[in-house]
Amino acid sequence: MNKAELVLAVQKTLGKETSKAAAERAVNAVIDGVKKGIKKDKEVQLIGFGTFKVAKRAARKGINPRTGEAIKIKASKSVKFKAGASLKAMA
Repeated sequence: MNKAELVLAVQKTLGKETSKAAAERAVNAVIDGVKKGIKKDKEVQLIGFGTFKVAKRAARKGINPRTGEAIKIKASKSVKFKAGASLKAMA
């Protein structure tokens, strides 16, 4: 499912009186809320769905696949998602 399909699913769930534009605003509001929560608190937990959490990656050595040369990869941050129990049960 992509974002456009998600917007249509939200519109269908909210009923015929909801426009596609309103459903898209709702989806965007949720995505923006998750982004702000991660930036502020480093974690967003949605009970029954899952948890978005900032994870730190340590600096490490790697290999350039084109040349085979050893390279240094800088430390970085990433966002990880851990599915909640009810979401896991649906899969």
